[in-house]
Amino acid sequence: MLRDRIRFKPLLDKLVSAEEAAAYIQDGMTVGMSGFTRAGEAKAVPLALAERAKTHPLKITLMTGASLGNDLDKTLAEAHVLARRIPFQSDPGLRKAINAGEVMFIDQHLSETVEQLRTQQIKPVDIAIIEAVAITETGGIVPTTSVGNSASFAILADKVIIEINISQPASLEGLHDIYIPSRRPTRMPIPIVTPESRVGLPFIPIPPEKIIAIVVSEKQDSSSTILPPDAETNAIAGHLSDFLLNEVKQGRLGYELQPLQAGIGTIANAVLHGFIDTPFHDLKMYSEVLQDSTFELIDSGKMTFASGSSITLSAEMYKKVLPRLSEYKHHLLLRPQEISNHPEVIRRLGLICINTALEFDIYGNVNSTHVGGTHMMNGIGGSGDFARNAFMSIFVTKSIAKNGAISSVVPMVSHVDHTEHDTDILVTEVGLADLRGLAPRERAAVIIANCVDKDYRDPLQDYYDRAVKRGGHTPHVLEEALSWHVNLREKGTMRPA
Repeated sequence: MLRDRIRFKPLLDKLVSAEEAAAYIQDGMTVGMSGFTRAGEAKAVPLALAERAKTHPLKITLMTGASLGNDLDKTLAEAHVLARRIPFQSDPGLRKAINAGEVMFIDQHLSETVEQLRTQQIKPVDIAIIEAVAITETGGIVPTTSVGNSASFAILADKVIIEINISQPASLEGLHDIYIPSRRPTRMPIPIVTPESRVGLPFIPIPPEKIIAIVVSEKQDSSSTILPPDAETNAIAGHLSDFLLNEVKQGRLGYELQPLQAGIGTIANAVLHGFIDTPFHDLKMYSEVLQDSTFELIDSGKMTFASGSSITLSAEMYKKVLPRLSEYKHHLLLRPQEISNHPEVIRRLGLICINTALEFDIYGNVNSTHVGGTHMMNGIGGSGDFARNAFMSIFVTKSIAKNGAISSVVPMVSHVDHTEHDTDILVTEVGLADLRGLAPRERAAVIIANCVDKDYRDPLQDYYDRAVKRGGHTPHVLEEALSWHVNLREKGTMRPA
């Protein structure tokens, strides 16, 4: 069986234990590791590294595609292995270390990390650790359930460690499309013209002699933690569906819509799930993470194709999808994240992009990352790549949080990830605000009327009315603009006195 997975025979001599492989990683190194939203991360070597650090302390810079599963970020943070972390994470333990200043976190647009590596704007990768389902006869690496930044890490690193995960189905081979952009300033256009365009190779091409160690792993991906749709997420999906149906009625869209993109998490997944009970059909997706809703739409016959960078599913959906992966393969493609998130391709394909906000303000500025303006939650991820370049940029969130102590719509966001220039549509369970073609004062009126919880609508209207009396293109009462966040910090609620 192992010879079927490692088909370049000279590499069989590179088989070592996870501990032996981890010994190649030294203090001060930059490590590029596979993994994108709890899928396809290397598993055995980082755990061995964390164990080794208990007796032989060391610090590394860790680059990945996005967040890791199997509590790896938590384990590495608690072992004090991480000096720097790039470009996204979602682990509470690592989050605590970041907000305490113990780990320097570089929050990047997911399309940018390998661009900076390629042009030597950040320190190069010393060692890449890549989970693979197989190594081809020529030494090519076949990734598992994600591509992320794995291809460029392996290509740019001096040395490569491979984890062959024999628990991952061999049918993953052929699912990937590895395309690496040519060098600037004479870069050729990326030749993707539809979500199903296949423009690269089904493996990561590297010289086999760069592979210094191969570790056999059997640990499975972590399942996602999304919750089932509830009354609020169903309402958000309903508002968005009604809006898109009206776009069809107005002749701006067809029932097949434009290709869809959706951010990770419960709300975005539930909104996509809502498309099952609509007249839309022949849908396609060009996104980052293929979640439960992607496969539910395929199974329902609503979606014909989905391109992404990883497959991240709930435990029940994993049990359903992985044994039948060969049946789904003609509907799917996994790409490097610099391609799935590339502004050129996003703009060309004309995506309808649905991402999640922590909060937004009365003018349409969106905070996706920082609680109270200071404490990192997860990171911007790919939402900026998509929002700035979308055919239609949509942000969704519930109107309140913490049993009403927090309003998701505020006078001024405490941190800006997406400016008003990058937001077209805002949706809560209360309603939908179409901001296209509106000036700031018009935006404020639409947002307050349509998106705000009833307990916060009058105070927000009062704030805006008083701001207008002071004048300005974007009126504010500056000394009160962040008062709701101050109230939350000091009194435990945003509700104005």
